[in-house]
Amino acid sequence: MTGPGPRVCVLHTVAALPAVFDPLLRACAPHARPYHVVDESLLADTIAYGPLPRTTERLGAYVSLAEQAGADAVLVTCSSVGQAAEVARRHATVPVLRVDEPMAERAVREGRRIAVLATLASTLEPTAHLVGRKAEAAGKAVTLTTSTCPGAYEARSRGDARTHDALIADEARRLAAGHDVLLLAQASMATALARLPADALPVPVLTSPESGTAQLAGLDGAR
Repeated sequence: MTGPGPRVCVLHTVAALPAVFDPLLRACAPHARPYHVVDESLLADTIAYGPLPRTTERLGAYVSLAEQAGADAVLVTCSSVGQAAEVARRHATVPVLRVDEPMAERAVREGRRIAVLATLASTLEPTAHLVGRKAEAAGKAVTLTTSTCPGAYEARSRGDARTHDALIADEARRLAAGHDVLLLAQASMATALARLPADALPVPVLTSPESGTAQLAGLDGAR
C-alpha cells in the first residue's frame, strides 16, 4: 500500500489567502495533506519596521513547530518575508519553500526586460532581489523595473477591491508596454487582472500562487 501523502504547513500573512490556496492545493498537489497557519502580524511588522531579526526568528519558530507537527514541508506564501523563509530553510530538516521562487525563475527565462508590480514596498524589494539573484545564477543580464502601484494597497485596506483591481490593471498595462514579462509580486494580487480581456496585456503576466503551489507536487510522503 502507498503511504499517506506529505503533510504540508502553508504559512500565510494575509487572512484571505487560505481560501485562495485551497483550490490550488487540490489541483496542483492533490496528494498533499495541507494545513494552514495565518499570522498577519508578520506582514504588519514588516510593513511598519522592515525586515526585523525578530520577524525572521518568529518565522523560524513556525517552521520548527511545523516540523514538530510532522510536516514534510512548509510553503511560505508571503513574498515580503521570503528572505526570512530562506534563513529558516538553512536550519530546517524539511523543505521551506518560497511561493515566489518558481515565478522569479520563469521570469528570467521569459525575457531580459522584467517588470515587477506590487502594492507594498515591503514586497517589492524582496521580489526584485530574488529575480536579480536568479538572473545572476543563470548568467543572464536583465533590466528590472519596479512599481508599487500607488493607491492600490490603501484601496484594499478600506475594503475597496474594485478600485484595488482597477489600479493594478492600469499599472499592468503601462508596464507591459515596455517589457518582456510582468510579475505580480504578491499572492493577493493574482486575481486582480481576471476581468481583463485575454489579449489586454501583450506580455506574459506571472503570478506566484499556482507555480508556488506546484512545488509541492514532487514531495515524498509522510516522514
